[in-house]
Amino acid sequence: MAKIKKGDLVVVISGRDKGQQGRVLEVQAEAERLIVEGVQRVKKHTKVSQSQRGSRSGGIETVEAPIHVSNVMLVDPETKKGTRVGYRTEEVERDGRTRWQRVRVAKRSGKDIS
Repeated sequence: MAKIKKGDLVVVISGRDKGQQGRVLEVQAEAERLIVEGVQRVKKHTKVSQSQRGSRSGGIETVEAPIHVSNVMLVDPETKKGTRVGYRTEEVERDGRTRWQRVRVAKRSGKDIS
């Protein structure tokens, strides 16, 4: 599940929004679902209420619903198409100590994913 993170650009590969791209707004790791900006929009009916200041809230709102992680692919930074994600380990020296760090890599182009 850690292959896709908040802020990543993804493309929908199946479902009614197939082909749409958007940024990941939220990751729900336990449910293996993502909320993607502009994708899987549904109408939500909320009860009309009135605050102490007199402003009204409620009615019909359009919000993004969660989408399963298997229905999206990360967008390759070079080709701007969907790609699988791989990992590469590299040595990083911090505070005089050598550590190993995992870097996400796009399988399509081999470029690093920030």
